[in-house]
Formats: sequence, C-alpha cells, structure tokens
Amino acid sequence: MIDEKTSAFRDNPPGLTSLLNRSSAGITGAGGIGSNVAASLIRAGIGRLVIADFDSVELTNLNRQFYFTDQIGYPKVEALKYNLELINPDAEIEIHTRLIDSENACSIFADCDVLVEAVDREETKIMLLESWLEGFPRKPVFSCSGITGFGKTDSIRVDRRQNLTIVGDQESDLSQGTLSSRVAIVAAMMANEIIEYLFSLKSP
Repeated sequence: MIDEKTSAFRDNPPGLTSLLNRSSAGITGAGGIGSNVAASLIRAGIGRLVIADFDSVELTNLNRQFYFTDQIGYPKVEALKYNLELINPDAEIEIHTRLIDSENACSIFADCDVLVEAVDREETKIMLLESWLEGFPRKPVFSCSGITGFGKTDSIRVDRRQNLTIVGDQESDLSQGTLSSRVAIVAAMMANEIIEYLFSLKSP
C-alpha cells in the first residue's frame, strides 16, 4: 500500500494514487506516443503496464521518444522498461518484444483495465482497433490520429465514441514530420483521458 503523504506521488490529486496503483494499462507501440503515454502514467502512479513493440531504438527516434543515445540499438520495450523503472521501481512492467497481430492482440492484454493504441502503420492501427473493439466490447480503448507537424495546438481534440477515445487533429499525416512538442501534447492528453477514466471507474 502506497503512503500518499510520503511517496513520489505526494502531490497527486487527493485519492488518486491508491486507485492508480491498483490499475493497469496495455500499450501497443513504444514509439513517440506509446513511450510518452507510458511515462506519464508511471509518473502518475499507475501500478502495472503491459507494453508490446518489436522495434529497436534508432537515432532518429530521439527527437520525440522517451529514449537516450546510449540505448540506440536496444529493443524499445527493454529500454523503455529501464527508463520507467528509474521513475518508479515499484511499478510492474511487463514487456513483449513481438509484433502484435490479430492472433495475439487480445490475449496479451486480456487483464488490462484500459488499452492504448500507439502504432504508426494505418493497417496495423485498423487491425488492432477492430480486434480490441470486438474482443473487448466493454473495455475502453485510447487511440491517436493526427500528431504530426508543429503549432496549431487548438486543432488537437478529444473525440469520445462510446468505449473508443481518439486524440489528435485527425488530419495531419507523416509527410509533415514529427516533433516532440506536438507528439508529447497528444500523449499527455491521452494519459489524462486514461487517468480520468480509471478514477471514475474505481471511485467508490
């Protein structure tokens, strides 16, 4: 049991820490969105994360993803777990260095309270959302769409559709390039939506 008055989460909103400590989130994709959502949730005090990604850290990831130069070449999930444990070593972080497909999309994340879609490829995004929404019809899914470019932060919005929440401008594409500030805004908004949901779900 976390002592909210003496832990790293002392300044959390009242009553939030113990609720998040009992919560879990599944994240597919450990890139710009996934790694930053994970960091925000860990800093908030979430108790468990399940993270899946088959990629490795590259130099070009460092402009927007939660990695460092000495981690280039390492599997993203291993590097991310290490970084997250530096923030909260008591959190349970389960990692899967594998490609997520329609066969394993549900089984890996079956015991998570919420699901986070944070992949780049459109076909993978569609497959994942379809698998989750069909396999977990009552489990909330948080997704992103339109995170590229810079500026125009007022175009980033939250679109809530029953158990699917989409954050982004829903227009920009990768041809506009990616930048840490805009990616981080979307990731932070997603984490905020997740925290709000978990608090409302677990409150007495």
